[in-house]
Amino acid sequence: MTVTIKTAEEQDKMRVAGRLAADVLDMIGAYVQAGVTTGQLDTICHDYIVEVQKAVPAPLNYRGFPKSICTSVNHVVCHGIPGERTLKSGDVVNIDVTVIKDGFHGDTSRMYFVGKPSVQAQRLSDVSFEGMWLGIAELAAGKRLGDVGAAIQKHVEKNRFSVVREYCGHGIGRVFHEDPQVLHYGSAGTGLELKAGMTLTVEPMVNAGKAAVKLLPDGWTVVTKDHSLSAQWEHTVLVTETGYEVLTLGSADR
Repeated sequence: MTVTIKTAEEQDKMRVAGRLAADVLDMIGAYVQAGVTTGQLDTICHDYIVEVQKAVPAPLNYRGFPKSICTSVNHVVCHGIPGERTLKSGDVVNIDVTVIKDGFHGDTSRMYFVGKPSVQAQRLSDVSFEGMWLGIAELAAGKRLGDVGAAIQKHVEKNRFSVVREYCGHGIGRVFHEDPQVLHYGSAGTGLELKAGMTLTVEPMVNAGKAAVKLLPDGWTVVTKDHSLSAQWEHTVLVTETGYEVLTLGSADR
């Protein structure tokens, strides 16, 4: 396992990339409405990243992925491909954005509601959001990766939801997906020891039903096996000597 420690200069570049990724999610929220296709959302984000931010949408052509963002609607867990699907009232959608600026990646995702969500959808999104932050709160030099996963798993299962096992967070920097893998379940006190200068994503995928998922024939789209709703939130985070710094905070959090 090769885990990169970012220098002060590299950390500054990660801050810029993270801020840009967050800005895309701030921008796109107003467009998530009934009648809009996920393909239209992709085009808006692509043009904003390329033309306004003068940056690169990392997912486009990454290992063959055909679009610039991921749009995962309702029971889609992750890696949904934008296309002809038209959003309707009651839909919940995760938009996942990764921006490359000056060679460094910023990766973040949020949940959006089309109209008024169901009680279950709201609660599922809230628990995923809370779990992400509980995991992030465990980050600090000297802590263990297992502490992150254990905190998330405990919160999610206490609320009678389930954590997806097959997909996880990851190290990030010059490379989109670096070591280490950041599991969203596990045992406290186990796993890799964290060091200041590591940058990684915390992005729990939480299902309303069982944890089991399946990959669709397109080779990308992951859905819940039982067709239950799924939710995910994601931040890119820098580990510091005393804790953490979230690099992808949205305008409401700054």
